[in-house]
Amino acid sequence: MSELILMSDPRVAAVPVVENGEPLVDVRELLLVDDRKHKDSHGAEIHLRRGVLDRLLAAQALLPDGLGLLFVEGYRPPALQRHYFERYADELRSAHPDWSADRIRTAASRYVSPPEIAPHSAGAAVDLTLVDADGRELDLGTAMNASPERSDGACYTDAANITDEARANRALLGSALMAAGLVNYPTEWWHWSYGDRYWALAVGAPAALYGPRELESS
Repeated sequence: MSELILMSDPRVAAVPVVENGEPLVDVRELLLVDDRKHKDSHGAEIHLRRGVLDRLLAAQALLPDGLGLLFVEGYRPPALQRHYFERYADELRSAHPDWSADRIRTAASRYVSPPEIAPHSAGAAVDLTLVDADGRELDLGTAMNASPERSDGACYTDAANITDEARANRALLGSALMAAGLVNYPTEWWHWSYGDRYWALAVGAPAALYGPRELESS
């Protein structure tokens, strides 16, 4: 996909899902995990579909010595996804009372996926960054989860208004993840996915492998 396609694009929702039934698995024994999202999702966020985790491990192996992936959030329960989307849409409505409902939905989807197609709720997406050997985060231009408004668009993966160091680090992260088969959501440098509808549209797959699901209690 050379054009910037948002999650709200009808072409994303039109991709069929042929659920392959892979389980959601705990990533903590295999990846370095940050706990900044634990309060919202009560531990659900440390899960991913098995196929996504396998590809993250492959990507990590491609990184230069001394660098690693820092996993921040994977699975997101559908109800939490809906809460995030509506909260951000409400912020946009307050800031732009003249905007139509369609424009609000499109603008909101730059930052939070519409609940019915959200890759996180399928266990197919991960928010992550790079760290050095001591666990310190590298400079990737913005804080993770910086909105387009608060970052002046610097959260976009190909943003021009970031330093050369941040641009190089984004390229390093992206080259490893793309080589492992993941795709990026271009308005969020930290968001990568495999097996969801957005991935399927990006790579030309006939169907998504994973649809939204609830996390089963252990």
